[in-house]
Amino acid sequence: MSDADADRNAEWFRAEERVAGFLLEMAERVPSGGAVELPMSRQDIADYLGLTIETVSRTLKHLEDAAAIEVPKRRRILLRNRSALRRLNA
Repeated sequence: MSDADADRNAEWFRAEERVAGFLLEMAERVPSGGAVELPMSRQDIADYLGLTIETVSRTLKHLEDAAAIEVPKRRRILLRNRSALRRLNA
């Protein structure tokens, strides 16, 4: 693995950590039985987390593919596996 590949992998893991932490934080602020109503757009989330909107979207898709979350609506996220999100946020 080249240094550039290693840097990209490290950035990806930091993005997952930030997005997972954000979702857990939102869930704690407004307990709603495993669902998170996002108070802002993905662009605002990206700005808040210091990421690009593309990275936030890819990360949410990856978390959905991994069955950690479900995204039934653009601003509603169901937390399917909080322990997986906590491990990413560790």
